[in-house]
Amino acid sequence: MSTSRNIEAPAGISPADIYFVLFRHKWKIILLALAGILAAVALYFHNQPPYQSQAELLIQYVSQAKSMSVAGSDQNVIVPGSSGEDIINSEILILTSLDLAEQAVTNFGAAKILPGSGGDSNAIAAAVFIRNNLQAEPAGKGSSVISVTLKHPDPLIVQPLLLEVINDYFQKHKEIHSMGGLYDDALTAERADLGNQLNDTEQRLASLKSKANIISLDDSKKGLAEQISKIQGAILESQAELAGFEAAAKQMSNGPSPKLENTNAPQSVPSDQLDAYNDICSRLDLLRKKQRDYLVQGYTGSNTVVQELAVQIDDTQKTKTGFEEKYPQIAGLGVSSPVAGGTPATPAADPRMQAGQIAALQARLKAWNAQLDQLQVQATNLNSLAPAIANLEQTRTIQQANYQNLATKLENSHIDEALDTGKTPNIKWVQTPSPPFRDWKKTYKAVAMVAVGGLIAGLAWAFLIEFYLDRSIKRPVDVSGKLRIPVFLSIPDLNHNHRSRLAASERRQLENGDQKSLATAANGDLEVASPLVNHALHSHYDALRDRLVNHFEVINLTRKPKLVAVTSAAKRAGVSTIAAGLAASLSETGDGRVLLVDMNLKNGAAQQFVNGQAGCQLDDALVSDKRENSLVQENLYVVSEGAIAGQLPRILPKRFAALVPKLKSSDYDYIIFDMPPVTQTSVTTRLAGFMDMVMLVIESEKTDRDAVQQANQLLLQSKSNVTAVLNKTRKYVPARLQPDLDAEA
Repeated sequence: MSTSRNIEAPAGISPADIYFVLFRHKWKIILLALAGILAAVALYFHNQPPYQSQAELLIQYVSQAKSMSVAGSDQNVIVPGSSGEDIINSEILILTSLDLAEQAVTNFGAAKILPGSGGDSNAIAAAVFIRNNLQAEPAGKGSSVISVTLKHPDPLIVQPLLLEVINDYFQKHKEIHSMGGLYDDALTAERADLGNQLNDTEQRLASLKSKANIISLDDSKKGLAEQISKIQGAILESQAELAGFEAAAKQMSNGPSPKLENTNAPQSVPSDQLDAYNDICSRLDLLRKKQRDYLVQGYTGSNTVVQELAVQIDDTQKTKTGFEEKYPQIAGLGVSSPVAGGTPATPAADPRMQAGQIAALQARLKAWNAQLDQLQVQATNLNSLAPAIANLEQTRTIQQANYQNLATKLENSHIDEALDTGKTPNIKWVQTPSPPFRDWKKTYKAVAMVAVGGLIAGLAWAFLIEFYLDRSIKRPVDVSGKLRIPVFLSIPDLNHNHRSRLAASERRQLENGDQKSLATAANGDLEVASPLVNHALHSHYDALRDRLVNHFEVINLTRKPKLVAVTSAAKRAGVSTIAAGLAASLSETGDGRVLLVDMNLKNGAAQQFVNGQAGCQLDDALVSDKRENSLVQENLYVVSEGAIAGQLPRILPKRFAALVPKLKSSDYDYIIFDMPPVTQTSVTTRLAGFMDMVMLVIESEKTDRDAVQQANQLLLQSKSNVTAVLNKTRKYVPARLQPDLDAEA
């Protein structure tokens, strides 16, 4: 909508902005959307989902061995509950482990698993394929049910392969949580360790026994006790016999008694006393033999029976000694005890023989005492090593029992494994592997995302271009809202959407020069004979004329002539065409004259006349007698100041200042100046201050916003009254959606 006032730009993006972007870049959006749709179609046909099979397993509980020691094999039952997520996650890790996948490949066959392998039996690749396409997750939050899904491109493989994976999982579960697998390995390792300990104990025990010079502790103790007891008995008997020989020898050394000179020695001892003495000797021999038997049987000296027997031996020995003291000759008359297992000795009647017997008995006693000392030393050493040997023997016994227990458990485990049926009572089937099917949900989602992505990419591209990359002025709202320049009119681009075919009214119009000569119409008026004339813009020039006239009426500018400059911020914006069209339209409103002044160096509005050259210059046009050559149609005169092109930038401002009084005193109603584009060095900025109105022509979608802003600032510095004309606008939005009337043709 055209306006002569600044319009505040609406905050944000309005629906009109969105419509404009969408319809202006509709082909970009459509092409990218079509590309997204084509990509989605290609994705649908070339990325079809693989076949899959699903199963569900209920983990009722987990039976976990408390310990793998020899103390027992009790099971610790763990039931999944509120804190059972760790158990379910552990089972999921077992189910999706690479070891389990390798076991499934071994049982199923790698060549059948790998898609398109052509018989390739790469077990590692097949295991990786299973692991990458196997998904296990809880059926729900806090659920004890595991949902297992396997994907495979072959519908004949996926279901049996999933069944094989789950069966191998059952076996793996048992190996980890029960008496198989790692438990057997632990038992084997523990048995080996215990065997090493047992060997060490055996070596230490053998070292101690070698040090003690024994084979068996009990046998050695028993043998030493027997030897000591036997020698002690022999010593006692020899001592008694020696005492008898010594007494007999002593009696013989004192000489025979007169009363007994011719009497036999045995007759001096009463027979009843001799019989009693012989009984006591026999009893003493019997008691000593019994004592030796007890010691041989393992009885010690602290035993009550042995102690009572020792008391009896002492009492019997005392009684015997009493008989010998009372009857010294009784030892030679009675029955002597055997000596160390030999035959009883009888005192000899010859003193020399008695002396030899006494020496032999003394030597024998000395040897036996030496042997007794040696045996006692051995017994002492044995007693000092006995606790350590006994402790090692006890440790060896325990270790042997534990070793045998481990061997039994390991053998039982092997038997159980051999008899194992593969069933796991703690895991139940909720759903066996389902028949193969395809899950199109993710594919549809991906296809939709690709299709929508193309549309979104098109929209993003359009808005990115519109708001960031393309800095040109496109609509009147951009001029009034962003640049704050009043917009007089927006002129459509007739070359867009075949709008040049619009019906034309029969009016004359000035067009850019095509080096055609002027022709005379039937009524005698001068008109342009150009095939490029398009009369469809006449209504817009008339609208521009009406707004200009209305503007001067509003500001109460009634003097004549009114000076209007038409310029631009860039070349080829349509300044000359608009200046010529405005001048032609103003010349048709009444009897007033209109002067069009071409201020360009070349190719200006006046260059279309008389072989491209104006009929006269500005000075001549101000003189009524000389301006006839500048008349192109009724009330319209055209002159040019571009003839002195080389000097124009320097001399024109000064010359123009001198011409201002003549211009204001002339009989023209309007003087329209076709000015060069506004730059820092152009004459436009120096002449703009003389104008009553400066129309800044902006070519839609071509003129940069910053260039327009800079041109406006330069014109405002010369205190010009600047308005904008947006040229070559294009209508993208349909009329029913276009709230702005600026783009209406």
